[in-house]
Amino acid sequence: MTGCTPVSDSGLERRFHEAMLDVYRLAKKLHRYNATYFLRMVTERGGLRAAQDLLASAEVPAGLMKLAELNALDISMEALVLREPRQRLFTPAELVVAKERLQQLGFKSDGTPAAPGAG
Repeated sequence: MTGCTPVSDSGLERRFHEAMLDVYRLAKKLHRYNATYFLRMVTERGGLRAAQDLLASAEVPAGLMKLAELNALDISMEALVLREPRQRLFTPAELVVAKERLQQLGFKSDGTPAAPGAG
């Protein structure tokens, strides 16, 4: 991504929103983790705004810490935003936050399975 402004693409935003809902569904189905706060944020604010708000937080979200405990960072929102074409929806600073949080928790994005709703 070049520049400092994310790309506006309503189709991509809709697909991202659905992928964010898939993050919740997969966490619940695969790991029995019911991320109710995350689901409420996504349904009330939309997937893109929820992700931006979580990335703007100075604290690492509790949900990300829980996914780390479950060895499920590959289905996290942070992993989701780092995959193309979704990166275009975020600023370079937001992408850095996502990457740094994952790295701090020991997640290496190379060779990981595709995120929910990929494509």
